[in-house]
Amino acid sequence: QVQLVESGGGVVQAGGSLKLSCAYSGDVVNIHIMGWYRQAPGKTQEPVAFISRINSNYVDSVKGRFTISRDNAKKTLSLQMSDMKPEDTGVYYCYGQQSGIAYWGQGTQVTVSS
Repeated sequence: QVQLVESGGGVVQAGGSLKLSCAYSGDVVNIHIMGWYRQAPGKTQEPVAFISRINSNYVDSVKGRFTISRDNAKKTLSLQMSDMKPEDTGVYYCYGQQSGIAYWGQGTQVTVSS
């Protein structure tokens, strides 16, 4: 079992920055892929960024603005968001995949005001 707990959400003005964190615990040795999804009001959930042991990937809308990182010693996944836009508003979910099983955090709200 893997537990994921997000933190760091809040309200920020357009152009501002925010950092999300996801603390992971449990049987985390074999978590190869971790990432962030988000769900905007009235829209379906979409992937934002992923990181593996080899590389990281981003959805086009956040490339150059968001940076995903993982600290295995601290068991923390982070998402540094900068130059934020109102369309970045939504609930952000931490994601981890292990042995074909997907694990999710409870989500943290991010609101970008214009």
